[in-house]
Amino acid sequence: MMHTVYFGLGSNTGDRRKNLQSAISEIEKKIGRVTRQSDMIVTEPQGFISRNQFLNMAVCVETDVRAEDILDITQAIERKLGRTQKSVNGIYHDRKIDIDILVFDDVCINSPRLTIPHPRIAQRRFVLQPLAQIAPDLIIPGKTQTIAALLAQTS
Repeated sequence: MMHTVYFGLGSNTGDRRKNLQSAISEIEKKIGRVTRQSDMIVTEPQGFISRNQFLNMAVCVETDVRAEDILDITQAIERKLGRTQKSVNGIYHDRKIDIDILVFDDVCINSPRLTIPHPRIAQRRFVLQPLAQIAPDLIIPGKTQTIAALLAQTS
């Protein structure tokens, strides 16, 4: 069975553009075909202080991989590309690469390991802005407004 998955990608250390391109290449090798990708946008760090600005983007992928397996694969990709520290309990750090599963089909998952849709997607302009480029009419499961409408409400 084929699934549609939206990912948020971010990088704020090293060669940020290359980090994002490498992540996309790994996603295509290990998860599925990238059908759409946004521009890379420059954003300020959110939730922590850093001198390093982020490059953020969103991609849409068609896959036959289960959501729980995608989590394992994306974490392995992050480690392969040099991410050494995960954010825990709202404490964030600079990172070479961050790959977040934003939406998986119209499914809601709330397990100890995985929450889909991403729990803070509607409050994060750095996620909504690139996602609106590739899926402005997408409605996040559990919400009533489109990505474009949610973006219009964020500052």
